[in-house]
Amino acid sequence: MFRILFMGTSPFAVPSLKILLAKGENIVGVFTQPDKPQGRGLKIKVSPIKGVALENHLPLFQPVKINRDESVDIIKSLSPDIIVVAAFGQIISQRILDIPRFGAINVHASLLPKYRGAAPINWVIIQGEKETGVTVMLMDKGLDTGNILLQRKLEIFPEENAGELHDRLAFLGATLLKETVERLKQGGLTSSGQEESEASYAPPLKKEDGVIDWKKPAEKIYNQIRGMNPWPGAFTYLEGKILKVLQAKHIIQGSSHESGKVVKTSDEGVLVATGEGHILITEIQLENHKRMSSALFLRGHPLPLDAHFG
Repeated sequence: MFRILFMGTSPFAVPSLKILLAKGENIVGVFTQPDKPQGRGLKIKVSPIKGVALENHLPLFQPVKINRDESVDIIKSLSPDIIVVAAFGQIISQRILDIPRFGAINVHASLLPKYRGAAPINWVIIQGEKETGVTVMLMDKGLDTGNILLQRKLEIFPEENAGELHDRLAFLGATLLKETVERLKQGGLTSSGQEESEASYAPPLKKEDGVIDWKKPAEKIYNQIRGMNPWPGAFTYLEGKILKVLQAKHIIQGSSHESGKVVKTSDEGVLVATGEGHILITEIQLENHKRMSSALFLRGHPLPLDAHFG
């Protein structure tokens, strides 16, 4: 029976592992990131993949560094026919990739070679793309540079944020992985190389990537707000405090107001001038406060029309 070793950590990987289990595939082991303390209370948080592995009584491994000799020895002892990787979070060395007879495959949330790297779902929205997709590729020593096995496109909805797109891509990735494994077992799948001239990158997001530059056009700010939701969150400053902008709409018509100036407040939201057009902020979170609609926020924090963000 086909022996599959699964490596994954984040929620994106969960549908892929679950679909293999639902198909009755032989999962000989699961590798995921070590448990980590998070939040103010430093409570230990386990990865979503660990939860699925424990529920299904799968052999579980959480090495600090996957490429150390002890991890390599474990992988060899499991004798996988294939390694499946989905949002694992560690670079995998060539000596591990060489262990399974069918190699290692990665479920990546972009249309490679575009948006290689750690945060493709965020960056496709930030860059204003209209479509994205999932690629299942053969892994090599490069960063998402391996030959493509299968690829599927997906439309990005105009008001969709990164969290919503993530969930749709995760399920598309699982469906594509299922087809990939079936066709690999049947020997009816060939790969094709990536076109390097079309390559682009999606580096990890940093908190400071969320800072809103109100001098930019409204459409670019709108895409930033969507692409940064739910993490790290787009934000600005109001009277020295961080103000997260969680939901917004972009208004095309021009403005003679200074960028970042509050132009109008109403039950619809807070209208802010940008370098080109306006942003209507509809959901907001002030530092040390709960998230709320802009209308509710304004009841407790009325903004004068000379108020400025940034």
